[in-house]
Amino acid sequence: MNKSATVVLNNGVKMPLLGFGVFKLKEGTEVIDAVKTALRNGYRSIDTAYAYHNEAGVAKGIKESGISREDIFITSKVGNNQQGYKGTINAFHQSLKELKTDYLDLYLIHWPQEDLSIETWKAMEDLYEKGLIRAIGVSNYWIHHLEYFLPRCNIIPAVNQVEFHPHLSHPELLKYCEDRKIQVESWSPLMQGEALAIPEIQAIAIKTKKTPAQVILRWLVQKGVVVIPRSATRERIISNSQLFDFHLDNEDIRILDSLNRNKSMRPYFDKFMFLIRTLIYNKQKKHVWPVLAKATAYKANQKIKTYLGALNL
Repeated sequence: MNKSATVVLNNGVKMPLLGFGVFKLKEGTEVIDAVKTALRNGYRSIDTAYAYHNEAGVAKGIKESGISREDIFITSKVGNNQQGYKGTINAFHQSLKELKTDYLDLYLIHWPQEDLSIETWKAMEDLYEKGLIRAIGVSNYWIHHLEYFLPRCNIIPAVNQVEFHPHLSHPELLKYCEDRKIQVESWSPLMQGEALAIPEIQAIAIKTKKTPAQVILRWLVQKGVVVIPRSATRERIISNSQLFDFHLDNEDIRILDSLNRNKSMRPYFDKFMFLIRTLIYNKQKKHVWPVLAKATAYKANQKIKTYLGALNL
């Protein structure tokens, strides 16, 4: 296995196991140089989004890298404020313009937006059927989203990009997607750097003579999860790609799997009424109850904080 390793999506399209993410990389020199460095050092997949506001810089980085467009797997995402049928069509063509390409390899719904995302998906299916996108998928979809969403789709998503790292390794979601041939892709695999300080990971890094980041990325790749680490630093961009010359043994995998805390880096919950609809319509209701409970508790806590803050004024 090497940097050119790929997974085959449910429509036969090959997607690199290793990609480069550009979230929070500033438009201009920062993102241009990072993309150029990544491509010149073996990455062949770039993940961006409308919401990152750096698609134009990604295009410049690709051009300056000297790597042919046909050899690069480009992903972008439709923003929350662009969703709906017409909005998605317009957003897609705007992304093509910014990225200076006439097609995308993968286009994702960035975040679930309840029934509006059904209209978004219809637009993406039409763009796919026209050959303008090689594969379509979703992002940040948990089981309760997929249970509600999939019966309303003509085309099963090829990819589900979710927050996936040592403290949030989604064993049930991973199995659910594997059973339906939906490829899982990890964003924030390094927990924005926090995972590098986990003692168990540091111990495995010493044992394998690798960096903690390389250990984490290798763990994900061995689980069949696509990774898109992000960095603006040349040395880290290169180092993060060096994960194909070693192998984690079963005990290493067991230790890394045991670190799961079902803990997200950022809280995100659906609207209460949507969760009620998923509870009514979804077959697997056991996946809805925990989310509904957490959402209720989180929103109640937010209201209490707001109330107490007002009393202090």
